[in-house]
Amino acid sequence: MSRIQLADGAGGTAMGRLIKETILPSLKRHNVQGGVGLDELDDGGSIPLGDTDVVISTDGHTVNPLFFPGGDLGRLSISGTVNDVAVMGARPVAIACALIIEEGFLVDDLNRILKSMDETSEEAGVPIISGDTKVMPHGQIDKMVMATTGVGVVEHGKIILDSGVKPGNKIIITGTIGDHGIALLAAREGISFETELKSDVAPIWNIIEKVLRIGGVTAMKDPTRGGLASTLNDFAKKSKTTIYINEEDLPIRSEVIAASEMLGIDPLEVTCEGKAVIAIDSNLAEEALKVIRKTRYGENASIIGEIGDDNPGLVIMKTSVGGKRIIETPYGEPIPRVC
Repeated sequence: MSRIQLADGAGGTAMGRLIKETILPSLKRHNVQGGVGLDELDDGGSIPLGDTDVVISTDGHTVNPLFFPGGDLGRLSISGTVNDVAVMGARPVAIACALIIEEGFLVDDLNRILKSMDETSEEAGVPIISGDTKVMPHGQIDKMVMATTGVGVVEHGKIILDSGVKPGNKIIITGTIGDHGIALLAAREGISFETELKSDVAPIWNIIEKVLRIGGVTAMKDPTRGGLASTLNDFAKKSKTTIYINEEDLPIRSEVIAASEMLGIDPLEVTCEGKAVIAIDSNLAEEALKVIRKTRYGENASIIGEIGDDNPGLVIMKTSVGGKRIIETPYGEPIPRVC
């Protein structure tokens, strides 16, 4: 009898297989009134209500350690949910949260996490309006896990899906990649750098809202589990396009490169928690880039590639030495329990 493996929840091909072969066939009703549903395998679903589409996204958070450089479980839970709603083109309006806590957990640590949640929701302008709390016996859960559900609104028919990428689009990443996963791994394993590497965890609706005002956005996604590699492969496969990226245009911190080389990890597969990958009309890409770079979290944004149609479903990187290599969907997240 087969059993669930850690990789089955890590955002790569293993999780995709579990969803398509086990989860989806077991659930008969996948959407509401023709809205976005499970079949789209996007960042959330939607409920059409007259002139408005209500976007709903839900997330589980099992990060270890709970406190890490640049954030903690509370900031991660709010940011991740706000971002999942935002990249579907919807304005986040509310969050619900469930806390599952291990017996014996320090109340001081719980207060730190709750304070972080409150500060992050205030920063994002998205209130926490409902929740649930459960306590598990000691040893039956690892300290604390959390589930959050975000609700957003967008004009009917203007939801942005992963499948919307079009030939001729440019691809923008709103900042450096791999910061979150490598920062957590460093904290977990005691790896030190000359300067402290911090997670990029942050709510980025402010960036998304400004880009949407420019127009021309065809697809967006936050590169969480599976990192940039998984996100770009989702775009290419769902839209049946070819994505070409330039290695020399990828914004990656030197600490992330050093740690990745030392540990044999591809930084393109490492989780980000405060970035968005945006496909946009080529004639609007430079304008969007300028706007993003003026925001709080977008100073390192870069145009990293463009969309073609000659090799549908492939992501191809033009290397800094003039060669090419195919970027495949990772089997799973190389660093477990980072979100």
